[in-house]
Amino acid sequence: MRAVQFSEYGPAGVVHVTEVEEPHAGPGTVRIAVRASGLSAGETHIRSGKLRGVVPVTFPFRTGFDAAGVVDEVGDGVTGVGIGDEVFGMTAASTRGANADYAVLVAWAPKPATWSWEAAGGAAGSVETATRVLDRLAVGAGHTVLVQGAAGGVGTVAVQFAVARGAAVIGTASEHNHDFLRSLGAEPTTYGTGLVERVRALAPGGVDAVFDCAGGALPDLIAVAGDPARVVTIAPDLTAAPLGVHMSHGVQADDTAASVGAADPLALHGLGIAVELAGQGRLRVPVAAAFPLTEAAAAHELSESRHSRGKIVLVN
Repeated sequence: MRAVQFSEYGPAGVVHVTEVEEPHAGPGTVRIAVRASGLSAGETHIRSGKLRGVVPVTFPFRTGFDAAGVVDEVGDGVTGVGIGDEVFGMTAASTRGANADYAVLVAWAPKPATWSWEAAGGAAGSVETATRVLDRLAVGAGHTVLVQGAAGGVGTVAVQFAVARGAAVIGTASEHNHDFLRSLGAEPTTYGTGLVERVRALAPGGVDAVFDCAGGALPDLIAVAGDPARVVTIAPDLTAAPLGVHMSHGVQADDTAASVGAADPLALHGLGIAVELAGQGRLRVPVAAAFPLTEAAAAHELSESRHSRGKIVLVN
């Protein structure tokens, strides 16, 4: 089958499609014929070498953490899903490999009927990340949250999840994305110089938590929050630890699935909530661009431009 990988650190051009052996569903997993899969900004940082020494890499490195498609193999011990079902979900964090013709999922949920394949293909990683960080920040009803980089793939989902929890959300983005953020339920503002003053004007009572999806502004974000412990970043910002800010990496989805029981994948916190919210019309996954699998390098280039709104996906 075809799969996307890179065999050395470097620019987007090192990403290529190659032929590899098909994976197969093992105990507690399902295999899907992939219709669409997500591109993670984190993987562009891994590929560039920015996270060298932080994220262990064995070459060749297979890319892709989330995908959507049609189940064509069901592993031992799996119930509640069958061949032909349409699902979205995550691969094992240790193996990845979702940017391919077939992928083995360790956590999954039914694809919402209202989502396109492109939206579903890029949903699971953003859902997992948004849930993980909002849980760490203990965001709930009555809180005010600042989402830095709110128009990106994770930011858009984080805004909607925070709103669903009853929080008031301020989101930073370029001015041309401000109406878009309002449509998601956030109060928009611009990033950059003067951020602290702008946020204080929008939230005179203060901000309870800051979810940083963009990086590069941690001193200002700490000033907004009043305490580095109330800031979590998912950006590869190596100043985080010295400043006392937690830098959150991806959950080991395989470990989590095992802990909740692979026969009940909806128990994986976040995916089931996403299905429920989507069914209520309260969660959409904006797609910035969809590239053919063979144009994965171009998708990496767009991701690194930081000019995309929503999730970048690859389609089969």
